[in-house]
Amino acid sequence: MRNTFSDFMTLRDAVNQLLAENREPREAWQDQPAYMRLPLDAWVTDDAVVIEASLPGVKPEDVNITIEGETVHIEAELPKPEHGGSHLLSERRFGKVGRDLVLNISVETDKASASFNNGVLTLTIPKKEELRPRTIKVTTK
Repeated sequence: MRNTFSDFMTLRDAVNQLLAENREPREAWQDQPAYMRLPLDAWVTDDAVVIEASLPGVKPEDVNITIEGETVHIEAELPKPEHGGSHLLSERRFGKVGRDLVLNISVETDKASASFNNGVLTLTIPKKEELRPRTIKVTTK
């Protein structure tokens, strides 16, 4: 016959060990993957596709953007924060980040522009002329 009480004690010991491990401060950056997915916001206006990405601490010249066909690739490296002492909590990410976004919209890549303001990258890619809405004015004769 199985002793249920001893199984319960084993589970309790496991939970206590898990909680004890999580009480100790640890440096979360040690667990980060070598390449992280860059979170983006993207939307379409009448004239363009606009993509924004938060890249705190990154210099504009350290951002790589390529557009191939309808696929946009953005890549950068978030700098590692340098602090004295040991970390009590470390949640900000650092290291290589990147993202591919398939637009499924015909765009004019040669007219794309990118700007950087307060750590936010804004990429604007105009739609091809034939996709832009046209307003036709009605006149009377």
